[in-house]
Amino acid sequence: MSALDRAIAAAAERLRATSPTPRLDAEVLMAAALGIGRDRLLLDPPSGPPPARFAEMFERRLAGEPVAYITGRRDFWNIELEVGPGVLIPRPDSETLIAAAVEHFAGTPGPKRILDLGTGPGTLLLAALDQWPTATGLGIDFSPNALAYAERNARRLGLADRAELRVGDWAEGIEESFDLVLANPPYVARDAVLGAGVTEFEPAEALFAGDDGLDAYRKLAPQLSRLILRGGLAAIEIGFDQADSAAAVLAKSGLSSRLAHDLGGRSRALLVTSA
Repeated sequence: MSALDRAIAAAAERLRATSPTPRLDAEVLMAAALGIGRDRLLLDPPSGPPPARFAEMFERRLAGEPVAYITGRRDFWNIELEVGPGVLIPRPDSETLIAAAVEHFAGTPGPKRILDLGTGPGTLLLAALDQWPTATGLGIDFSPNALAYAERNARRLGLADRAELRVGDWAEGIEESFDLVLANPPYVARDAVLGAGVTEFEPAEALFAGDDGLDAYRKLAPQLSRLILRGGLAAIEIGFDQADSAAAVLAKSGLSSRLAHDLGGRSRALLVTSA
């Protein structure tokens, strides 16, 4: 067993008490410390001892800090995003919204104008712009810190000329309508118990939405109908147990919706279309 293998195995063993994916975490951190991809680490690892940086990164993970904050990167759909403290870490579950949009626009040139409400580090907007190379879009977030990440991501991905990023309060002040509206609002109830490291490190304002987790939907629902162009789609992320409650909030604003499930089969998005 090489020195790298021994270090990874030892780190994974120590992480078992604090992480649901100890071996994966150790491999991702080692790859980042070496400045290589995890695939190369597994298939063609370099020789020699672990870099000194690995020990520091491992201690941060042992203290509960999310891997994405430690490495500064997170893959989402077909892009890689820069992330860090103060922004919500993109989750694979949110790819459900992009997948639903791909299905909706199948057989067409795709959306021309895209709106991402609560864009964070540009997660949904930049994934959609990468998916549809002729589209342009607008990303809104209340956090200047999150938008700074989004701006850097847009430049690094070569999408800055197609992505406008703006500080705002959801869709207030937006008079334009869009072919595709995406939103991953906060939807966690105030007293909900989340996984280790989430509430300790990720921004509470991007997670929690009142006593029942529905406050953001109550604000979004009255704005949606005017935002969607004829033939367009709005895809709104929800918690796995909010299919009925979030749909009821939309219904109060006269919006009918259908449900989309993530790869785990859980309720993950409400889809609203415009006739």
